[in-house]
Amino acid sequence: MLVLVTGGTGFVGSHTAAALVSAGHRVRVLARDAALVTPALAPLSVSSDAVEVAVGDVTDEPAVTRAVRGTDVVVHAASVYSFDSRSHRATRRTNVRGTEVVLDVARRFGVGRVVHVSTFGALLPSPTGTVGIQSPPGAARETYLASKAAAERIARRHQAEGAPVVISYPPALLGPDDPKLGDQNARLRYLLRGLMPMWPTGGFPVGDVRDVAALHATLAAGTIQGNRHFGPGRHLSTRDFVAAVRDVTGRPLPTVFVPARAVLPFAWFTDVVQRVWPWHIPAEYGACYVCACDARTEDGVTGSPRPFAVTLTDTVRWLHRSGRLTAAQAGRIAHPAGSSARFNEAAVTRREEKQR
Repeated sequence: MLVLVTGGTGFVGSHTAAALVSAGHRVRVLARDAALVTPALAPLSVSSDAVEVAVGDVTDEPAVTRAVRGTDVVVHAASVYSFDSRSHRATRRTNVRGTEVVLDVARRFGVGRVVHVSTFGALLPSPTGTVGIQSPPGAARETYLASKAAAERIARRHQAEGAPVVISYPPALLGPDDPKLGDQNARLRYLLRGLMPMWPTGGFPVGDVRDVAALHATLAAGTIQGNRHFGPGRHLSTRDFVAAVRDVTGRPLPTVFVPARAVLPFAWFTDVVQRVWPWHIPAEYGACYVCACDARTEDGVTGSPRPFAVTLTDTVRWLHRSGRLTAAQAGRIAHPAGSSARFNEAAVTRREEKQR
């Protein structure tokens, strides 16, 4: 089976491509820059000759047409995932227009299955505090969330018209080998570098990119029923998230928690400032908004997440190994695993079990 993965040089796309190769499928990657494919896939043990490369942008219909031709399945993972106000134009263009183009072309070619990678946030806000597979697309006005809600409407229109479109809803994702240091891994890095001493209250769903990639490989194979699936993950309050990072790193990480709704006006102001400020400000409106919504998944979760302590440990170890954290910032994870590290991973697991 030949599977096209759009966004194959991104975090979700590269891990999904690796999961598909591991499952024995032939993979074609659509990427704007062919030179980025090998650096994205090599750390995942995918050799350069294991995938075909189609060069082009998801908003370029001729390029998408060339990439889709001859494929059995399309996994549409291309997306700008960023709450940074400087990327608003690219976010709207890629997330909305790109989805229109890819799904239209795949349908025109009669592709057997399309996996559209949405996000939990596409369904926010929820008046009940929970979301499920029947929840309507959200009405958030934040640019990233609004763009993913618009893409969600496109995917659901194709579903309603009988097209073989399956939608996945990943949670916020951590994990190693992130080619472009995406939003959630960057936020963890900011925390460990001491640049996020203040957090909003509330919470959000979080998972491991490797678990979501495995889900995408399963959905591509068509071996499970249903056309909407939430990715494996767990809901964590921001307090428990920071506490889990303290547990696995052994660092105190002094943090002040402020009611999320009270933080939103400040975060909105930082978004305005960010448009002209050259350095990234780690206090984004969209991230605070997701925490303020504090929504949980009521149904439709497919697969079981690995222990969060494992995800955190692997991510921090990779951040240190790749030079993005110093040994001091990574804490005990920067040193060979010993009984103390195992004890603290067990502490995170006990915290998760208590939350359930």
